[in-house]
Amino acid sequence: MITGVKVKALRVISDERGRLMEILRSDDELFIKFGQLYMTTAYPEVVKAWRGHRERVDNFVVVKGMIKLVLYDQREDSPTHDEVNEFFMGEHNPLLVQVPNPILHGYKCVGNEEAIVLNCCTFAYRAGDPDLLTVDPFSSEIPYNWSIKMK
Repeated sequence: MITGVKVKALRVISDERGRLMEILRSDDELFIKFGQLYMTTAYPEVVKAWRGHRERVDNFVVVKGMIKLVLYDQREDSPTHDEVNEFFMGEHNPLLVQVPNPILHGYKCVGNEEAIVLNCCTFAYRAGDPDLLTVDPFSSEIPYNWSIKMK
């Protein structure tokens, strides 16, 4: 696991009325602070990558569909430098993945339907200073291939 990344298995509570799934609470070990909660989506096979932040910490959860969330540790001084982590997460595997700064991250919708992703991050988006590090999703700078891996 990349140094600083945290994962929380999420528990779904179901009854005859529907479902409830707690995601992140202020008394959770993972909770840092609240900045912004937003939703983003991806259509099947779409890749959204690579992004990172200087300050912000992201907490990703998929509430509909499935994604492959991929993290890359580009920090020169990290014990996990150049390490890649994959997380298959969503309806069939409910997880919260906390991505520390400045880890680069991206995801691909791996299901047959649009994936809905929530991010509860520690800083609100600032248009004048977006705190955003970007790399092309298919750049050779990052040792990762978004193709399906047939084992």
